[in-house]
Amino acid sequence: MVYYMHRVYSRNGIAIRLTNGRWFHITNNHPELMGYYYEVLETLKEPEAIYAGNSGEYIVINTL
Repeated sequence: MVYYMHRVYSRNGIAIRLTNGRWFHITNNHPELMGYYYEVLETLKEPEAIYAGNSGEYIVINTL
């Protein structure tokens, strides 16, 4: 079962759900983000930059 923690909307209105599993994946690969949950949500909503990834995904960036 997937538990949704929060849902935010991208600049172009696409819903982004940050689940427990996805947050674990993020912090497992980037432990320096562990205390920045709400900042990550804000980055998803209003990134400073957006880059195309290698697998069709988008990479959003903000300076903390």
